[in-house]
Formats: sequence, C-alpha cells, structure tokens
Amino acid sequence: MDEKLKNIILDYKSLSNKDLEYAMDELGKDFESTKSLLITLTHHLDSLEMTYEQIRAEYKNRMKI
Repeated sequence: MDEKLKNIILDYKSLSNKDLEYAMDELGKDFESTKSLLITLTHHLDSLEMTYEQIRAEYKNRMKI
C-alpha cells in the first residue's frame, strides 16, 4: 500500500473527493486481487487435499497386505 493511500485512509473525512476516488479505486483493485488470489488458493487446497486422500487410501490398502 502506497503512502498516499495510507494517508487518505487515516484522514479521509477531511480530504477531497478526488482523493476519496483514488482511495476507492486502489482499494477496489486490492479487493479484487485478493479475492482472485483466495479463489486460486482455494482451488489449489482442494486439489491438494484430494490428491493427499487418494495417496493415503492407496497406502492404507497396501498396509493391509
């Protein structure tokens, strides 16, 4: 987060509409980027869990022998 955005967040009540628009744009971009990253990580975590469970099931079957 850049300094300008930090300052706007700290003192948004006394700043211009232009500054508020800048903050909303930057925060919106950050929100969308974070949301996209969370979705990607969720898919990765689901895939990882599925692969782990498949390997674990195979291991358990082999240990019965």
